[in-house]
Amino acid sequence: MAVKTNNLKTSTMYINAIGHYIPSQRISNDYFRDLNGLDPDWIIQRTGIRSRSRCGADENVDTMAFDAVENALPRLPYPVKDVDLLVAAHYCAYDTVGTVAHKVQRKYGIEGAKALYVSSACSSFVNGLEVIEGYFAMGKAKKALLICSEHNSYYSNDTDHTAGHLWGDAAVAYFISAEKQADTDIEILSVFTEAEGHIGKGPDGVMLRPKEDGIQMPAGRDVFMYAVKYMEYALENNLKESNLTKDDVSYFITHQANMRIVKQLSHMMEVPMERFLNNIEELGNTGSASAALVLSQNQTNLKKGDIVSLMVFGGGYSCAAFTVKI
Repeated sequence: MAVKTNNLKTSTMYINAIGHYIPSQRISNDYFRDLNGLDPDWIIQRTGIRSRSRCGADENVDTMAFDAVENALPRLPYPVKDVDLLVAAHYCAYDTVGTVAHKVQRKYGIEGAKALYVSSACSSFVNGLEVIEGYFAMGKAKKALLICSEHNSYYSNDTDHTAGHLWGDAAVAYFISAEKQADTDIEILSVFTEAEGHIGKGPDGVMLRPKEDGIQMPAGRDVFMYAVKYMEYALENNLKESNLTKDDVSYFITHQANMRIVKQLSHMMEVPMERFLNNIEELGNTGSASAALVLSQNQTNLKKGDIVSLMVFGGGYSCAAFTVKI
């Protein structure tokens, strides 16, 4: 596929603090064997998933979001009330009117800020990042909080033989600024997003219809094929914007949908699996939080100067990528 040449340069942004929350409960493959006869080894072979994170009875999208923010606060180099833009970017919702962004604003008494909700399936987090970039470029915000909380098990059907065994729950919170705040800041080098509703099964490939049958993935083969193709495409566009090549990148993180997708990307990109960071084996597919979650989990293991590229593919369809320098 041709690399885009008409994208505007990403404005400089910095990640000031990252936090995440992962529910403690794990659902093993044995559960699905007992429930609907799926062989645990078959699940591992087809997806790479051995267990998945799941919210407890007292947890939901909102509580996970609060916990992710709390996890980030000890590393935030300025008062949380300095935030002037809150963006909730995810597809699972506990309340579509009182959004996560507004509830976090209320919890921390953040006055005079803008708050909004963005959704683009599993590309939501990166689209939220680009929305923040736009507010910064317009001069309408200087410090933002990007929250992504996915409660997949609230909508998934465990008895669904096609996709019921895929989903995990988790949340991330990223504090982002237009100007550097501390030596520990992570620089965002470039952001790329693109809608792909015109390809393959498009909006019919993956769907979430709360009043009907929840999360469904009736076109898994179609999703797999285009996820591999368009994550590589998004990465190529993203790296081109930063004048980087694959060889410049220390680690790659993909949307954590299926380990076979990661292995296929590794093969196509001619990059060893050792340079791909993953969490799908333990946590399952945590939706649009997944790639950002892997970065959060590994932030203390990364060295100053490391370059990390994250690439995602979402239902609808959509693709996106962003690259950071530690």
